[in-house]
Amino acid sequence: MSISEHLYEFAGLPVAVFDGEEGDEDLPPVGELAWHVRCHVAENGAQLRDFDENFALFLEAVDTTEVTHLIVGWWEYDRDPVAILTAAAARLPNLKALFLGDILDWEHHISWIEQFDLTPLFEAFPGLEHFETRGGEGLRFEPMRNDVLKVLRFESGGLPATAVRSVTASDLPALEHLDLWLGTGLYGRDATLDDLGPILTGERLPALRHLGLQNADFQDEIAEAVASAPVVARLESLALSMGTLTDRGADALIAGQPLTHLKRLDLHHHYLSEAMADRLRAVLPGVELDLDEALGAAPWLEAEWDMPGYYVAVAE
Repeated sequence: MSISEHLYEFAGLPVAVFDGEEGDEDLPPVGELAWHVRCHVAENGAQLRDFDENFALFLEAVDTTEVTHLIVGWWEYDRDPVAILTAAAARLPNLKALFLGDILDWEHHISWIEQFDLTPLFEAFPGLEHFETRGGEGLRFEPMRNDVLKVLRFESGGLPATAVRSVTASDLPALEHLDLWLGTGLYGRDATLDDLGPILTGERLPALRHLGLQNADFQDEIAEAVASAPVVARLESLALSMGTLTDRGADALIAGQPLTHLKRLDLHHHYLSEAMADRLRAVLPGVELDLDEALGAAPWLEAEWDMPGYYVAVAE
C-alpha cells in the first residue's frame, strides 16, 4: 500500500476512475470494477468539477445498484464525503467495499486530510465487508456491532486514541484483517500501548488472522508487547513495518513466543542491523519475511531539529 500512487486494484477488483465522460465500451461490467470518484482535475492541474458534482454525475451515468466496490479520492475542504455518501445509500444497495481517502501525498499531505465521524457510513451501508480510510485528523466513530465486516484499515500519520478505542470496544466477530497505521506524536498520534491491549490479549476479534500495528514511533514497545501477546498464536500474518523498529524490538520477537506458524512477517522500513536481520532469517526459515528498506539512524534530526533520529515511513 502506497500513498504515492492511486490504487489500481482494490479488494480484488481492478479500479476504474470515473471522470464524468462517456463510458468506455471496453470496460468490464459495472459490478466487476472498483469505481474511484474524486474531484475531477485536468492534466494541467485545473480543477474541472468538485467532488459532489462528479459524484452526482457518477450516480446518473453508472448503474450504481451493481456497484460493490467504491473508492473516494480527493475532496475539497468544504465538502463532506460522508454526508454525500450516506445521502446516496439507497442508490448503492450492494456496496461491500469502501475506501475513503485515496489521496496522494502530492495532492494533499496525509496529515492535512480532514476526516469525519464515520458512524453514519457503517449505519447507512450495513453490508460493508471491507473498509479503509486514510488520514487521522478528526477521525472518529462510535463503537459498533457489525457481523459482516472482514477488513478494517486505518492509514494515518497520527492515529487518534479514540479511533483505536472504538475498534477495541466494537463487537466485530467476522473481522479477519486489521491494520492500524499509528503514526507519530509529532502529527497527532496519542494512541498508546495500553489502547492496543484488548487486541493483543485476544479478548476481541475472534476471527482475526492478520494484524498490522504499523508506522509507529514506538515500534520497539509494540514488538515487545507482541512477543508475548496471546492473539499472535491465531494469526497467519503480522505487520510491524513502516515504524522505528530497532534491534531492541527484533530481539524481543526472537526471544518471545514462536512465530514459525506465521505465513508472513512484514518488517519493512526498519532500523535493524544486518546481524539482527540475519538472526531473524535464521530463526524464521519458513516464514515470508519482508526486511526491505533497511535504514540508518539520523542523529542530525535530533541535533538540528529536536526530532528523533528514527522516523516513521508516513507522517506529514
